[in-house]
Amino acid sequence: MSAAAIAPSARTSLLGRTNAVVKLAGALLLTVVLLLSADPVTSGTVLLGEVLLLALAGQRPLALLRRAWPVVVAALVSGWGTALLAEDTGPVLLDLGITGISSGSVAAGAAIALRGLALALPGLMLVLTTDPTDLADGLAQTLRLPARFVLASLAALRLVGVMVSEWATLAMARRARGAGSGHGPVGALREFGGQAFTLLVQSLRRATRLSVTMEARGFGAGPRTWARVPGYSWRDAAVLTGCAAAAAAGPAVSVLLGTHRFIWA
Repeated sequence: MSAAAIAPSARTSLLGRTNAVVKLAGALLLTVVLLLSADPVTSGTVLLGEVLLLALAGQRPLALLRRAWPVVVAALVSGWGTALLAEDTGPVLLDLGITGISSGSVAAGAAIALRGLALALPGLMLVLTTDPTDLADGLAQTLRLPARFVLASLAALRLVGVMVSEWATLAMARRARGAGSGHGPVGALREFGGQAFTLLVQSLRRATRLSVTMEARGFGAGPRTWARVPGYSWRDAAVLTGCAAAAAAGPAVSVLLGTHRFIWA
């Protein structure tokens, strides 16, 4: 996503002015906790903590989820599928003949859905409130990652917005040629496949041109200098403390309620 794709309100918010590496560290803290725990109480508590942090940082979680509706749909579908396929434990709530839904399977599905939303929210906020150049500066100067990896990541992040606009352009072009006139699920699937293949071809061509251009300009030829030095402030400590508190609150609440379960249990 390019810098132009970041809304001005996101840039001036508390999260927008927080150091990119600090936001990355906070997102990793939350992710590790969610990956290790499989109970709905931990996922729900962490998700609630994330929503509170976003509200305190001047963001609107509901508006963010509306923009990322595919993630919400995917989380709900995964939760419903888990509820159908999970082992039935406890009272049976719905008997569908070949399968059923019990209180235990509903809890498993809710855990998966909440876990998916809680895992997606920090990553979305990192992408939507961080300039790719700031993230690259932090990765190279703070974490001391190789310049080749950092520059490749910077180019990839900046091309996210380009790929989104190209997808919309391809859709309009196909409709103008009558290629998107298929009806029904089969027609929609065929249209999606053709459009995705076209975007893949364009992406490969763009990547080839970009790699040749970067090599011609000396990227990866030796040690590089950096125009900007990332700084730290009280905002970084506040955001990292809030992420750590949300990450610790999830397992703590579930342990107190006796519902905590590790993913391998």
